[in-house]
Formats: sequence, C-alpha cells, structure tokens
Amino acid sequence: MPNLFAPRLGFDNYALRALGWKASQLLDYAAKVQLDAVLFSDFDVFESLADDHLRDLKRRANDLGIQLYAGMLSICPSSVIFDPRRGSAEAQLRLCLRIARLLGSPVARCVLGKVEDRRSPGGIAARIAETLTVLRAVRTEALDAGVRIAVENHAGDMNSAELLELIDAAGRDFVGATLDTGNALWALEEPLHALETLGPVTVCTGIRDSHLWETPEGATLQWTSVGTGLVDWAKFFRRFTELCPQAPVIIETISGRPIFLPVLRDYFWDAYPRATPATLAALLRLARAGEPREPFNPPTSAASDPALQQFQLTELERSVRHCRRVFAELAA
Repeated sequence: MPNLFAPRLGFDNYALRALGWKASQLLDYAAKVQLDAVLFSDFDVFESLADDHLRDLKRRANDLGIQLYAGMLSICPSSVIFDPRRGSAEAQLRLCLRIARLLGSPVARCVLGKVEDRRSPGGIAARIAETLTVLRAVRTEALDAGVRIAVENHAGDMNSAELLELIDAAGRDFVGATLDTGNALWALEEPLHALETLGPVTVCTGIRDSHLWETPEGATLQWTSVGTGLVDWAKFFRRFTELCPQAPVIIETISGRPIFLPVLRDYFWDAYPRATPATLAALLRLARAGEPREPFNPPTSAASDPALQQFQLTELERSVRHCRRVFAELAA
C-alpha cells in the first residue's frame, strides 16, 4: 500500500524577514507558490490585532486553502530576548492564544530564549522553571481556546530532553513542541535525535538544513536550504510520518549565518552540566565530515537590500522544491 504521507507544507514569515511583508502579502505569496500553511511567528507581522482584522485573515486563508499558525517569541521573563513592551509574559502568551483562536491556528508557538540564557544566573534550569510558571498560569485559557502552546527548541536554549521535561511538567494536554531542526545542532544534537525525542509531542516545526565543519576551537555551524546540508531528509521524514504525521512542515530558512561552537574549550561546557562524552563525540563526528563554507554576505547590511531579499526567496523556494521531492518519493 502506498504511503499517504502528505503533510501541510508552508513557511515561517521569518524566512522572508528582509522583504518586510505583512500577513496579507505573505498569504498572497503562499498562494502563488502553492503552499498550504503559513506560520506568523511574531505580532508585528499583522497590520492590526483587532478581532475583525484577524477574522478577515482567517476567511481569506480559508478561501486560499491555507492553514494559519500563530506564534510569538520569548515567554521567559528573565530571558535575554524577552521583550516587555507588550506586557508580562503571561499577558503576551494570552494575546498569542487569542490571535491563534481567531486565526483558527491549532497552536500558539513560543520560545524560552536563546543560548546565552544557559549562562545566566541559575542556568537553563532556572529559566525553564520560570517558563513553566508562565505556562501553568495560562492553562485554562489554552484549553478553553482549544489551542496547544507549542514551545520551540530555540537558538540553543534547550536541547530536546530539556524541552520534553518542560512539556511534561506543564502537561501534554495543552503544551507541545515546535521542533526546529536547525536549532537542534545549536543545542549539540543531531536533528534526527531531536525528532526521536520530541516527535511524540511535536505539533509544529521549523525546518531547515545545516552544515558543520571543524575549526581549531571545535566547530562552526551554518544553516542551509533543505537538501543542501547534512540531514538525510528521506530518513528524517520517514520517521516523521511515524511520530508526528499531523504536524505541519514549516520551512524556516536562515541560511548563511555562521554559529561558532567552541566545544574544545573547557569553559564552553559550564553551560551544559548534563552533557556526556558522547555529546562531544557525536558533534565532532559530524564536523569532521564537513568542509568550510563561505557565509552569505549581501552587498549592504540593510535588511531591505534586494540581494538579501532575493537570497531569502531563493533559499525558501529551493527548500520547498526539495521537500516536495522527498514527499513524492515517500508516497510512491
């Protein structure tokens, strides 16, 4: 019998951040390239947060056959990336839940923080405890809205085991995972390993490829379009079909940005008290198989630079094509 795996395929608006498009423009683009999902991962992407405007967006998406997903950034009050301008963490998460409900989004994607939070007072354990308090404070609203809060493994903040512990402590009845394949390597684990851990609780994704190579201090990570890095996507999506077939495949390309991992320096491991020798061995094994790549350097640093805009469009569309090829092979 043929495999019927055909997940919703879409993108995170962050993948096209240089274009500065608002929600309605992103919907037009998704329809143009025949995608069926869009994740609005920040509040600023909306022209308005009024109920009527959000309902209009939902109606338009329905007409186009596009499923909308809602999101925000940090819900950890002491994270280095938490933005207090919209109020407390609880207030912002409640706002995200309202947006999700009005858009018909099954999830409210959010994050704890980023890798620097691992070195903050109390380490990542303290930040996880604060995030857990915020999640518990909005449990009733999430259940009433029928929306799962989808916490992402984000920017090296938590590895998959730490995120799963947070989800289980909060409750799988209203909290799940946004599995980000690129961020898995930033947290020192292979994307397929992260999938094995988080797959059963994954309700949303952030999909991109990665490349890794050795340096004198350890390794350099650079994200790439899907199909041009080290991930075996046929193997990955075959397991995806078994663990989280209902989750969307949301492409979030952030290509050409080098991330340095000085894993051969003793101080590096202070932020990873639960790491084992196997953690280092697995990372170096991947790095030794890679060759250095030049980062993408646009002619100017302006976010609106046409070359940067075209680069982001090209990387996203290359990823879309590769995903569709893999899906077709799996369905054959």
